[in-house]
Amino acid sequence: MSAPPIPAALGRYVVARIPYDVDFGAPGVHRGLPSTTLTLVLPLDEPLRVSWAGAPGSLHAGWSSLSGLHTAPAAIHHDGGQRGIQLALTVPGARALLGRPAAALSGSLTDLDEADVVPSVLRALPEQLHQTDGWDARIAVVDRTLASLAARHGDAAPRAEVGRALGRLTRGARVADVADEVGYSRRRLTSLVRAECGLAPKDWQRIARFEASRRLMVGRRPLAEVAARCGYSDQPHLSREWVALAGCTPTTWLREEFPFVQDADAADPASSTA
Repeated sequence: MSAPPIPAALGRYVVARIPYDVDFGAPGVHRGLPSTTLTLVLPLDEPLRVSWAGAPGSLHAGWSSLSGLHTAPAAIHHDGGQRGIQLALTVPGARALLGRPAAALSGSLTDLDEADVVPSVLRALPEQLHQTDGWDARIAVVDRTLASLAARHGDAAPRAEVGRALGRLTRGARVADVADEVGYSRRRLTSLVRAECGLAPKDWQRIARFEASRRLMVGRRPLAEVAARCGYSDQPHLSREWVALAGCTPTTWLREEFPFVQDADAADPASSTA
């Protein structure tokens, strides 16, 4: 399903804003994979039910789902189909749109009504979407709401050196080298990165590498090539990291995802992150 491009004013804060309408054929559970972005899902037909994988007591249901950065898979429960809009918010986007650092939501599964960090205008968004017909009109409602929040909070970016550090860590630089580049001790850098996003630098780096491998696998790259291009020591190392972060091997994930969803753009954010 196509959607208008994300407005330029939101480009730093929202890296994906995708409407989804997926028929899975039968009730089931999707894996919510770790990501370097926060996930906001706005379902249309029924409350979204999300839990941490293997922890049914953590099940949360709501007309919105907001999750911070996490290093464990989530379980997205469905009754055979899902329809709604999913957004991926950057770490600067957490400050600009939520008015708080991403660390305030680290490891959480909550919704817009329960999250005490969420502005009231954002809490009203699910009801507005239910009162709006048509995908283009719904997306316009989302864009207007986020633009108003960005204007309210201004350019609330993380400290420049933390932003630079996250960028270098995403590209695979060693933590010690990044600390030297930004002029901090490794301990000080770890404290600043954790305070901003809720993850230690090594965990951020692991998730960034995992995220890169997932993008390449969606493109049907051989796993040995994916491992080499993403900086894993070998294919077994890639598989071990996938089991740790996704709860399954890459082969299992590909087999689960792609019998149902042919469009990689729909499969990627709407059914694969939480």
